[in-house]
Amino acid sequence: MLPFQFTVEPGNVPTPAFGTTPYTASRLDLAIVLPTFNERENIPLVIARLTDALQGLSWEAIFVDDDSPDGTADVIAAYARWDSRIRLIHRVGRRGLSSASIEGMMSTSAPVVGVMDADLQHDESVLPRMLALLRADSLDVVVGTRNADGGSMGDFGRSRILLSRLGERISQSVCHCKLTDPMSGFFLLRRSFLLDIVHDLQGGGFKILVDLLASSKVPVRIGEVGYKFGARQHGASKLNIVVGIEYLFLVVNKRLGGLIPLHLALYMLVGVIGLVTHTVAFLALSHIFAKNFVEAQAIATFIAMIENFLLNNMITFRSRQLHGMQMLTGAGRFIAACSFGAWANIVFSRALWQGGVEWYVAGAAGIVLGSVWNLSVSSFITWGMLRKTSRRGPAGDVMVTHIETSH
Repeated sequence: MLPFQFTVEPGNVPTPAFGTTPYTASRLDLAIVLPTFNERENIPLVIARLTDALQGLSWEAIFVDDDSPDGTADVIAAYARWDSRIRLIHRVGRRGLSSASIEGMMSTSAPVVGVMDADLQHDESVLPRMLALLRADSLDVVVGTRNADGGSMGDFGRSRILLSRLGERISQSVCHCKLTDPMSGFFLLRRSFLLDIVHDLQGGGFKILVDLLASSKVPVRIGEVGYKFGARQHGASKLNIVVGIEYLFLVVNKRLGGLIPLHLALYMLVGVIGLVTHTVAFLALSHIFAKNFVEAQAIATFIAMIENFLLNNMITFRSRQLHGMQMLTGAGRFIAACSFGAWANIVFSRALWQGGVEWYVAGAAGIVLGSVWNLSVSSFITWGMLRKTSRRGPAGDVMVTHIETSH
């Protein structure tokens, strides 16, 4: 059990009731990294479970919180002030499970590092078995699997299981090892293995294990331990269509040897969608509503511009996503920044069209010219500008640890 207890109530930062002196860790056996976003109510539960499961081991839990608006960081900080095994990395201005996992793993000197979710769906009780297997067989990675002996998908529905199976098949093409659950987010690895491959990690999306395994230039010594996937008790799942898109680009990029950065790939995807929208809008305006070329091109460009802003905000710049009134001001900055690109698009495409170039070639050339400007300028002006972010949620002191790399 914990040396002190918390009661988490909405609107309050919990205060520990002290039963013993603060705990001081000795030489570490294991560090567990837990990326968090809006997991306030789960924090006391996951800490209690880790404390019970890891008895007899010297361990630390590193929570990497992406500035959760529900005050998750405040709860973690309250624990960390009285237990040196609990650490907080509070990230502001960036998001993502994979990048959070990498920062957490690189912030510890423990010889073995684990990654698991803070939503209580991963079974912490198998961690000692995973550690024992890694040590006994001199493995690089041990994965908690839902698809081997002792493993279970829990309460997953049929459609979710089918999607998981599809993801596993896709993952196998880049992981270079036999693994029953490459989509798992629950694993242990040696720090020495991490240091060998960390510079080749893409660090995007949610499937950090695929990134780790695909980045190794030599065969990975890997083992598996089965566990039952639990049901989320509090909070909401972070999985959505954007996560799926990021995952597919991760696999493609690994197949290409890291040729295309994830950020650029996502921007290119939005650009392709914008090109299709522009073409459809132009055809409708010119052929159905009888607009002349310049009018049709101008209106279609504006429609594509608004769509590009919304999609880039949702996909490409998700870690700096604008919300509420920021959406309106961001759209204004985006339109202003892209105005020159739009003007160049129209002028250039009209010149080509008047010179005898087919309309679709002229329109596409204008889109390419405008997109080059939009990417280089709007990414800074719209999403790169520093924005004030108010503390959303319970007030309280937040401990911020410096992220250091130990070798």
